[in-house]
Amino acid sequence: MENNKENRPKVGVGVCILKDGKVLLGKRKNAYGEGCWYFPGGHLEFKESWEDCAIRETMEETGIKIKNLRFATVTNDIFEKLGKHYISICMVADYESGEVKFIEPEKCEKWNWFEWSKEAFPKPLSIVQQNLLKQNFNPFKY
Repeated sequence: MENNKENRPKVGVGVCILKDGKVLLGKRKNAYGEGCWYFPGGHLEFKESWEDCAIRETMEETGIKIKNLRFATVTNDIFEKLGKHYISICMVADYESGEVKFIEPEKCEKWNWFEWSKEAFPKPLSIVQQNLLKQNFNPFKY
């Protein structure tokens, strides 16, 4: 792979939101990872903190408020078919208030709460979620 500024990794922030023993996942559409389930999140903006990005993206995508935001882990995600490479910062937060809404219906088909287990997860999971499972990530330990 050629190394230049155009193909340097981008930074994404994903938010694992906990509520009643479950996590929130959305089914992506019309973007990379289409049809896959993922946490709310998005690109880290210039001079933005990880926490501010997590709060902003959660509100922009779902309309809900989160609290007790904390860093969990990082994944190195290579989307071979799309020629994209992301460093994904995984934050964990507790649900605070609000009803989950489809604020960006062009980007997300649906949102649902799922138990944290390989058996309960919808398929297919995004590369980020797959890499978290390879790390034995458990959001309830943070």
